[in-house]
Amino acid sequence: MTQSRRMSLIEAISNVALGYGLAVATQIVVFPWFGLHPSLGENLTIGALFTGISLLRSYALRRLFERWW
Repeated sequence: MTQSRRMSLIEAISNVALGYGLAVATQIVVFPWFGLHPSLGENLTIGALFTGISLLRSYALRRLFERWW
């Protein structure tokens, strides 16, 4: 069974949203262990930056694999 474009979009959005939430929650817990105490706004911004980088990485790898196979 193949996945529709709509379901692929829903899956991708869900994956990114969950990843972003998990990243921010992890930062809030882990950063203080290293003496870092960013505000909630800073944590949200850091999470957004890493999420954007992750999206670019994922897209580039997908395109690379599409070219190879």
